[in-house]
Formats: sequence, C-alpha cells, structure tokens
Amino acid sequence: MKQILTLFMLLIVGSVFGQQKKWSLHECVNYALENNISIKQGALDLQQSEINKKDAIGNFLPTLSGSGSHSWNIGLNQNITTGLLENQTTQFTSLGLSSNITIYGGLRNINQLHQSNLAILASKYQLDNMKDDISLLVANSFLQILFNKEQLKIQKAQFDVTNQDLKRSIELVEAGVIPKGDVLELKATLASQEQQIVNAENAVLLSKISLAQTLLLDNYKDFDIIDLEYEVPITSILNEEPEIIIQKAKETRYDIKIAQTNVELAEYDLKLAKGNLQPTLSGFYGYNTRASYSDRVIGVNSIPDGTNTAIGFVEASGETVVTPNFTTSPVVAGPDALFDQFSLNDGHSFGLSLRVPIFSGFSIKNNIKRNSLNLERSKIQLKQASIDLETEVYQALNDAKGAFKAYEAAQKTLDARQEAFNYSKERYNVGLLNSFDFSQSQGRFEQAQSEVVRTKYDYIFKLKVIEFYFGIPIMNLN
Repeated sequence: MKQILTLFMLLIVGSVFGQQKKWSLHECVNYALENNISIKQGALDLQQSEINKKDAIGNFLPTLSGSGSHSWNIGLNQNITTGLLENQTTQFTSLGLSSNITIYGGLRNINQLHQSNLAILASKYQLDNMKDDISLLVANSFLQILFNKEQLKIQKAQFDVTNQDLKRSIELVEAGVIPKGDVLELKATLASQEQQIVNAENAVLLSKISLAQTLLLDNYKDFDIIDLEYEVPITSILNEEPEIIIQKAKETRYDIKIAQTNVELAEYDLKLAKGNLQPTLSGFYGYNTRASYSDRVIGVNSIPDGTNTAIGFVEASGETVVTPNFTTSPVVAGPDALFDQFSLNDGHSFGLSLRVPIFSGFSIKNNIKRNSLNLERSKIQLKQASIDLETEVYQALNDAKGAFKAYEAAQKTLDARQEAFNYSKERYNVGLLNSFDFSQSQGRFEQAQSEVVRTKYDYIFKLKVIEFYFGIPIMNLN
C-alpha cells in the first residue's frame, strides 16, 4: 500500500514539474526590470553618482600624506670623523607628513556637493524612466501575443466550421441538391484556411520569441504566457479633460523631472565656473625628520708628544716658560639609535597660502560663457519637453478614444456579419446560394472577427498608455 502511495505522489510531483511555466504580465514586467541590460547600466550610473557625492564630501576634509626615503651615497664624501674626502658609502633616512585644507575656494566645494546631490536625483529619474519604457514595451509585447493567440483561435474555429460545411456539402451533392463544384470551392477554402492557421501559428511563435528576447530568456521554445480572457476595461479616464491629464503627467512623468534637474545641474555648473574667478585660501602643515647611519665624533683625546713649546719668559729670572705639546685624536662612536635621531632632528612648518587668479588666457571667462549657454540650452530643452508631453498626451488621448470607437464599430460590424453569415449558410444548405458567394460571406465574417480582436487589444494598450500618463501602474490589464 505504501509503495502505491509513493508511486502516486511521484506521478503527481512529476506532472507538476513537467508542466510548462506560463508567465503573467506582472511576472514579465518584474523580470524585465530585474534583468534588462539598460536598466542594469542605469543602476551602475546611479552608483557612480553616489560615489561622486562622496568625492564632493571629501573635498571639505583636509588632505594628509606621508613620505619616506632611504638613500645610499657611494663615492667621494667627506668623512665627518676626519674631515677628509674619502671614497665611502653613507646612508640617510628621512620621514615626513604633510596636510592641506581649503579654507575658502570660491564656494566650489559647497556647489559641488549640491551638484552631486542633483546628479544622484537625475540618475534616479533616468533609471525610473527606463523602467517605465521597459514596462510599456513588455506590456505591448504581451498584448501582441494575446492578439495573435486570439487570431489563431478564430482561424481554427473557422476551419472547423468549414470542415463541417464540407461534410454537409458532400451529402448535399450526393442528394443532388447542390452541384459538385460547390464542394471543390469549399475544399479550396479549407486549404486556404489551413495556410492561414500556419501563418497564425508562426505569428504566435514570433511574438513569444520577441517577448522572450526582451526578457533576455534563453529558452525561447518553452516560453509562454498565461491564457486569460481579457475583457475591454471599463474606465472613466477618457472623460477627463486633457489639461488634467497633462498636469498629472507633469507631476509623475520622469521626462519633465529629468529636464528640470538638468536645468538645476547647469545652474551649478555655472556657479562652479564663476567660482574660479575668486581667490583660494588654504592652510598647510608639515612635519619632517631625518636620521644618519654614519659614525659620529663624541669627543677628543689629547696625548703629550714629549715636546714643549715656549710660551714666554719670567721677567725676574729670564727663565723660559714652556708648555707641553699634545697629539689630539677624535673620539668616534657609532650612530645614535634610529628613533632617538628622529626625535632630535624633527621639525614643523605651517602657514597659509593664498592664490589669486589674475590672467588665465581667457579660459575662465570662456568657461563661464560656455556654461551660460548650456544653462540656456537646458531651459529650452525643459520647455520643449513640456510641449512634447502635452502633444503626447493629446495624441494618446485621441488615439485611445479613436481606438474605442473603432472597437465599437468593429463589434457592430461583427454582429451584422454574423447574421449575414448565418443567413448565407441557411441558403447554402438548401441550395439557394452557390459556394463562391457562401465563401465570400464566410471570409467577411472571419475578417470581422479578426478586426474585433485587433481593435480590442489596440484599445487596451492605448488605454494603458493614458493611464500610464495619469500615474496608474501598468501591471494589470483589467
């Protein structure tokens, strides 16, 4: 009994894992946002901006650097014990520390910090804007697959209808109700519909491959989306005034925010350029010490050499006064301890440094003019972005309204074509309509069905674009 239950569980688990994963729109969008190459590059740009901010903060801090050297002097050098020039090798070690801090630099550090904060904000806006564009692209590709699948269903359904009509027509020919040519006409129609099914299957496959490539998936063959029936959504957003949607779009869309941030960045670029006209005051401090590895003289030894030197006479007796002569030699010892020398030979230096720009070959003034032009260009681009957004909103609103009207018209046409097809079928079954006219009626009915599907998904996407401008997420289609 246990073996039977175990086998049963294994079959269930195997069937579950063997099923092909089908993606929802929410999963497709999230996966694209996590794996898209452009978005990954945008995330790296954001990290780069954050690093640049740390550089701007670091400009307020003092610099500190250390130095050290050890040298060998080989050749003719003065012997410090004898004072004579000799061929010898001497060694020296020196150490130092230096620090510098900008006290005033034309407010460049402050402006650089403000600019780095704006650069981070601009990078975030750029990243979010790319995410919105990718979301729209994925939604459009997702809807294209749904449209192609609906088209395939229609083609297969019509093929089944034609196949049934062909069987019925063969019976009518045998009964002598309709001529044999009608059967041949239906067979030709059936062959044409088979070709249309193949084309529809290829369209489904290509649209799935396109979305899989957008998601950067390698397994194109097994990729598929959830088969759900998406109805035409009910919304009141099309009744909104264009000005309201435009105002909402200016608050939520990143195109305007990016252009506004670029203006502010250009303003700080101009401030930084003007700061180069002002003097720079900085403070500095230095510490240095050194050590030598040569022997040193610590005293002098005096030894009588057995001779005397007259230094005068005694006036009373005329006796000569002499003094003994001495031979002197220096007392030599090894070098002091290394750290003792560092302590004895150290020194400090500190002060202020003022740099006043006087003439720089017009580079500073030209840079100011250049940044002034960039600021004006950014303001123009902001104005153009606002105009473009208004145009896009008006266009998207008109497109959505037109798509809805086209869908309503297609639905009415389908209802009429349905009735006409049913009437033609009844007449054909009793021999009152030839196969050519019946095929024409059926073809118009198929076209009406396809047009309803096309206008339906066209309207759904264009409606999502309007909702996108209005700040509504694109994750759900209903």
